[in-house]
Amino acid sequence: MKPFAVLLLVTLAVCKPTVYMIRHGEKPDDDGTGLSTQGQQRAQCLRSVFGASSQYNIGYILAQEYKSNGKRERPYDTVLPVATDLGLTVDTSCDRDDSKCVKKAVKNYSGSGNILICWEHNELTSIAEELGVDDAGDYPDDRFDLIWTLLPLMTLLHQRLLNSVLALIHKVKSDRFELIIHRKCIPCQKRRMWCW
Repeated sequence: MKPFAVLLLVTLAVCKPTVYMIRHGEKPDDDGTGLSTQGQQRAQCLRSVFGASSQYNIGYILAQEYKSNGKRERPYDTVLPVATDLGLTVDTSCDRDDSKCVKKAVKNYSGSGNILICWEHNELTSIAEELGVDDAGDYPDDRFDLIWTLLPLMTLLHQRLLNSVLALIHKVKSDRFELIIHRKCIPCQKRRMWCW
């Protein structure tokens, strides 16, 4: 019975989605509502970053709840184009300051694909910590191009195992193969990765 229990736990862990967290697009210089022209361009660009032909396989999009007067609507406006392309509805059921609601939404997601969260940058740290990240740090005030990635623990373990196997294979291969392995292992500088 123990091997079955271990297999079940591994299967459940593998089924957890990867969570991608981004900041909303740029805001107008006058601090008005909505996105600036540059923010609107970024929202359109996200269609190619997270769209159907991307590697991200997004199946669920979560943006903070916005006010009827247009306040706090930037995260929704940022992900709406990609959501439309993917045929998804943006979930705006969580208040900006309610990281526990975000955690519950992530934990309750049972669909296929991964999760994209778009939020006000000052609250992304709270969300990451609520999802189990010990030292997320602050999302920089002047950056709009970062993707914080929370990998399921089993995905990371699988990647490390694969890298170990590839390193063993390297023992009988050329130095060029090792260089390729190391290049694939270096995370993009515009990403921070954790496990959950």
